[in-house]
Amino acid sequence: MYDEQQILDQLKEGDEDIFLFLFHKYYKDLVLFAGTILSDRRDICEDIVQNVFLDLWSRRCSISIKTSLKGFFLQSVRNGCLDELRHSKVVRAHADYVAFLGNDMDSLTEQYILHSDLEFRLKEGLNAMPEEYRQAFELNRIHGLKYREIAANLQVSERTIEERIGKALKFLRHYLRDFFLWILFLLYL
Repeated sequence: MYDEQQILDQLKEGDEDIFLFLFHKYYKDLVLFAGTILSDRRDICEDIVQNVFLDLWSRRCSISIKTSLKGFFLQSVRNGCLDELRHSKVVRAHADYVAFLGNDMDSLTEQYILHSDLEFRLKEGLNAMPEEYRQAFELNRIHGLKYREIAANLQVSERTIEERIGKALKFLRHYLRDFFLWILFLLYL
């Protein structure tokens, strides 16, 4: 029939009949071979084999086959199957991750938005309150100082610091009242 070098030479010249000959000769066996690697997912096996032939045709002028044609086809299909397995593993891992997160992703987004909004409104509230309340509140709640330390630092009594922080909390509760009502409304939708 044909010797392999003759086939390669004719293929390089763009001989479509030789290409069709190779396709018909190897296609069915290559699909079956791919099925042994991919657990008989026929449609994917056929796609991989067709891609091998498309690649062969598109690179026909520059292709250099160092093994037999059958060896070339088997190795190309094997590589295509391994690429598919890697790809499907990544897709499955991504799907599992998305399924794992499920509604948690929406929940995390909502939490982030609410947290950001709360932080913004809290800063607004702190800036709106009298300076001595804000200063005592920040030293205690943000910097973690005890009433005694704040009193010594500001040169006032502990009782004064207690009152200022109490008034700061009352101010913030009043300032953030609408925001907390809105959060409660969203939580119970």
